Amino acid sequence: MKFHQKPSTYVELVELKVTNLEQSLKFYEEVIGFKVLDRQASKIWLTADGKTALLSIEQPENVVPKEPKTTGLYHFALLLPRREDLGAVLRFFAENGIRIGAGDHLVSEALYLNDPDGNGIEIYSDRPETEWKWEKGAVAMDTLGIDAPAILAAGANTEWNGLPEGTVMGHIHLQVVDIEDAKEFYELLGFEVVTPYPGALFMSTGKYHHHIGLNTWAGAGAQPASESMTGLEAFNIIYPSIEARETAVKNLREQNISVLEENEIFYTKDPSENKIKMVVK
Repeated sequence: MKFHQKPSTYVELVELKVTNLEQSLKFYEEVIGFKVLDRQASKIWLTADGKTALLSIEQPENVVPKEPKTTGLYHFALLLPRREDLGAVLRFFAENGIRIGAGDHLVSEALYLNDPDGNGIEIYSDRPETEWKWEKGAVAMDTLGIDAPAILAAGANTEWNGLPEGTVMGHIHLQVVDIEDAKEFYELLGFEVVTPYPGALFMSTGKYHHHIGLNTWAGAGAQPASESMTGLEAFNIIYPSIEARETAVKNLREQNISVLEENEIFYTKDPSENKIKMVVK
């Protein structure tokens, strides 16, 4: 997972607001295969390896369901270490009657489903980097049908016992108000465009196919979700060094974008009100 460690800048912890904490926990343990890392009264941190939190779920007081055509989370994406693991989870979903979508994106093969609150989830494995096709600085991506029999065959000898230890938060895909504004903001954070797509844009560091996805599929000019709605609370962007984060903070402040600091973590919001924690690791 070379694109999710130094020297890359990448996404790690995604924090969600849910309407029913116990219902969500049951789903994330039994369907997705997370384990509990830590728990407070109204918030639970979930992990694949027993050490790193990849997702948190929280039930705020007076939470209400997210309204359609608002900005926020489109999906978060869990990257599995191997195609064999994707085959094992596909078999698990099929055997348990779990309804999913799927897509072959040329650079990766992906399965899609929603949690009980409608939060989008992608579970995917990457094709070898040597098979990605680059032209003029852009990586070729598409959405085609998957070869389900081949994926199942790859995982035929792999037992699905929940998310394997090497699972990481591969990327986050956000619904935004305006693609151009979002692009300029994430460039200030250190990301670069790797491929445009109809109504969307994909950005990364280190020539990954994408750490950040942006789209206006909810409708350009969609309203930001309110604080009381379910969905995305915040997500962490991990910087490889204090210097790299300082550069990003300086870039934001030079554009008069608010950055707050608390306990050595810097907080900001993108132009669509998506909250970001800037962390050095």
